[in-house]
Amino acid sequence: MDSKITNIVRWSRRYIRLSFIIMVGILTYILFFGDNSIIEYYRYQKEADNLRAQIIECNDSITYYDNLNRLLRTDPETMERIVREQYHMQRHNEDIYIVE
Repeated sequence: MDSKITNIVRWSRRYIRLSFIIMVGILTYILFFGDNSIIEYYRYQKEADNLRAQIIECNDSITYYDNLNRLLRTDPETMERIVREQYHMQRHNEDIYIVE
């Protein structure tokens, strides 16, 4: 048992130097604790994915409202439908009952 420990100590003295320990320490700091660490990289990737999803959602709503705006300019029936549904407007000879 004692010979195994002495062999490990000899091996570590032979192959592990102070420069190697410093290099491993610097590399560990850069990978896990620095400004460009792996943790920060994944956090930024997650934020970028969320922003891409928001962009897609906003583009979909922009497309919907552009189509609605085009229909409102060109189709009087669509304009009447929207005005009657959203603003509860009525014609002169009708009564409107709102049920919620």
